[in-house]
Amino acid sequence: MEYKNKKLLEILPQEISERDYGCGDPTYYVREGEIVLDLGCGAGKNCYIMAQIVGPSGRVMGVDFNESMLSLARKYQREIAEKLGYWNTEFIKAKIQNLKLDLERLDSFLKENPIKNSEDLIKLESFITYLETNEPLIPDNSIDTVVSNCVLNLVKTEDKGILFQEIYRVLKPHGRAVISDIVSDREVPEYLRIDPDLWAGCISGAMKEDRFIDAFIKAGFVSVRILNYEKNPWKVIEGIVF
Repeated sequence: MEYKNKKLLEILPQEISERDYGCGDPTYYVREGEIVLDLGCGAGKNCYIMAQIVGPSGRVMGVDFNESMLSLARKYQREIAEKLGYWNTEFIKAKIQNLKLDLERLDSFLKENPIKNSEDLIKLESFITYLETNEPLIPDNSIDTVVSNCVLNLVKTEDKGILFQEIYRVLKPHGRAVISDIVSDREVPEYLRIDPDLWAGCISGAMKEDRFIDAFIKAGFVSVRILNYEKNPWKVIEGIVF
C-alpha cells in the first residue's frame, strides 16, 4: 500500500511497518493539532504516522478489539515518543461499533466478579449500562477527525448502522470522518457474506457504494465527498466488482 508522505514511515519499527492491511491512506488528510481517532488501529502504523502530523499539541487514539495487535502497538510507544520528543498516542480496547464501552475495564470487572449465576449476569449488565451512560470511553463531541483504513467492512451487517452513528456521536461539531474502505458495485448475496474467508479478506462485508455514502448521511453528516476512487477493481467475485 502506498502512503503519500513516505518520510513519515521512517521512524516505524519493521515489526509495525510489515503489519499493513489497509486499502488507502486516510492519514494524509489529518491536520496539525487535531484529536484523531483511528478505528481498527491494528499494530498502530497509521496512528504513529498521524502522531507526527498532529504534533505535540494533538493527540491520536487507536481503537482495536484484537489484544495481540494492541500489545504490539503499545510495545513501541515509548521508543517512538523518544524519537518524536513527545508522547501523544493512546491505544484502547473496544469494539468500533460501541465506542462507549471500555473493554479493559469490563475485563477487570469480570476478573473480580465472575459470572456464576443469573444474578451475576444482571450485575454485569448493570455495570455495562453504568459505564456506557456515565463514563463513556469516547465522549460525545470529543474528536476532530475519525479515520479508518479498510476496517468498517469487518463489522457485522446488522451493526453497521450503529457504527456510523457512533462515528457521528464522537465527532465535534464540524468534525470529519476520513474513511478508506472496500465497496461493491452491487449487493453482496448472503451466501458470500457467510463465507469466513471472504469476510476476513475484507470482501464479503463490503457495502454497496451508494449505501456506504448514504450511511453517513443517515447518521447525520451534512455532506460526503469522495476524495479518491480506485477505478481498477481490487477483486471481482462472481461478477461483483469490489
